[in-house]
Amino acid sequence: MKAKMIIVYAALLFLMASCSSSRITYSWKSEAVPAKNYNKIMVVGLLSDNDMDLREKMENHLVGDLETRGYQAISSLKEYGPKSFENMKEADALDKLHNSGVDAVITIVLLDKKRERYYVPGRVYYSPYTIYQRRFWGYYSTIYGRIYSPDYYQVSTKYFWESNFYDMDSKELLFSAQTESFDPESAASLANEYGQMIVNEMAKKGIIK
Repeated sequence: MKAKMIIVYAALLFLMASCSSSRITYSWKSEAVPAKNYNKIMVVGLLSDNDMDLREKMENHLVGDLETRGYQAISSLKEYGPKSFENMKEADALDKLHNSGVDAVITIVLLDKKRERYYVPGRVYYSPYTIYQRRFWGYYSTIYGRIYSPDYYQVSTKYFWESNFYDMDSKELLFSAQTESFDPESAASLANEYGQMIVNEMAKKGIIK
């Protein structure tokens, strides 16, 4: 019975370490401006220069997910480069979007990124170690196996995101969502999960088709 419990526990640890998960923690829809069809939606990622590769993937995946629903969508990174609206005034930025035929903008903002280091026992034993403490070697081999087993410590990474959807005609915020992603397998898998999640939530709220 104990052996079976150990196997189950080890399997759970493996799944926790290897699986990626993203979830929406908060979403909001404005009732002030009615939903409508959009001709061209621009995806704007707001990430640091160190995360430029991640920004590119996040924008591209969200663009692709919007296109699968029949919308024309473009990446600000592809359209304008990494410094899309740097040092621009509001009127100039809006003119820039209007000249590109953009009538809606959705942002992707990395609010925070946290790395946590935690202990994961390589072998699972039940405490107290009374049965092993009676003899030196039993105690020594038990503790040795616990301390020197592989993957003694593990690092987890959490990403906290926010996306806002703006109508360029009214200049109003129509939709906002905050999400968190835990230990993504890669930047590509994170972007893929995020794009689908946001687009599905927008469709659920009636912002897009």
